[in-house]
Amino acid sequence: MRATRLDRRVKKEATSLLREARAALLHKPDLKGKAGELGPVSKDMERALADGDLVRVRRHLPILDSLVDELVKRPTKSGMGERIESLVAAVMLALLLRAFVVEAFKIPSSSMYPTLEIGDHIFVNKFIYGLRIPWTSTKFLELRGPKRGEVIVFMMPCDPDRDYIKRVVATAGDTVEVRCNVVHVNGVAVPAQLVEGECGYEDNASGEWRHMQCSRYRETVGTETYDTYQSALLPGQPNEPESRTDFPRPGEPPVSCASEASGPMPNQATGSVVETKQDAVGCDLRLHYVVPEGHVFVMGDNRANSNDSRFWGSVPHDNIKGKALFIWLSVRDGIFDFAGMRWNRIGDFVD
Repeated sequence: MRATRLDRRVKKEATSLLREARAALLHKPDLKGKAGELGPVSKDMERALADGDLVRVRRHLPILDSLVDELVKRPTKSGMGERIESLVAAVMLALLLRAFVVEAFKIPSSSMYPTLEIGDHIFVNKFIYGLRIPWTSTKFLELRGPKRGEVIVFMMPCDPDRDYIKRVVATAGDTVEVRCNVVHVNGVAVPAQLVEGECGYEDNASGEWRHMQCSRYRETVGTETYDTYQSALLPGQPNEPESRTDFPRPGEPPVSCASEASGPMPNQATGSVVETKQDAVGCDLRLHYVVPEGHVFVMGDNRANSNDSRFWGSVPHDNIKGKALFIWLSVRDGIFDFAGMRWNRIGDFVD
């Protein structure tokens, strides 16, 4: 009984393989490889089935099965085709990662010294603040908003085609005031301690490297501790209240892109300025800026040399691309400047 069932199964399998082989020979005349063997083996199998010779059927069955599997069931690809397919898949994966997960960014200016130097190349986490539809400012699946003290990359509100990198100083609803180079958030001075010793850095704003003097301070915001550069006159000679680094400036309207040559931006809200003391003198607090909803107030760590929210207003959440992660390359004058490679900075996290 068992032998009879086995014979029927062998005949059924042989008949099925023959059907696939005939279809392949009829409809796929361009089969390559061992296609020349498929015809003779199929004919031998047909004769064995017609003669009822199950010994020959069993002998030809594994051969025919191997040929059908190789030539019919398995898609035929050239080596070049497989390489092209692998390359396309790799490019698509890289584009998806760049669009939604991580992106490389190069530091072009000295506005974030000493945290980031000109020529630092960093990776940016694009997922943490929500996924952005490529080439738009539309975001979805936002995990959380940016926090005070974090370094972010964003589309500059007055020129969305340009990417900026700054530190978040205040979030929606917070008040900001800068007097005599001291940042106050919600009326409280950000803790800052002078770092003793020489302070200087190399700037390339004019196309030529030149040495700049500074004062170095260590600030703490929440769990974030970082250094900032201030004017070389500090400490002991604070700027006057009407200096360009103080904010807001008396008698001026709230800063925004509307005051820039680019005109108002549709997604940037204008914050408000509130007077707190009319007879203020020296470094007294007198005016504060209220960060609008859905925005953050950002400043460069190089406080005396940064184009930031003090001059064009707050950054809409929709403009934020991501949070700075770490430095993967740092070089003074381009990637081929091996002598200017800053090996000690590679791998540093951006705090």
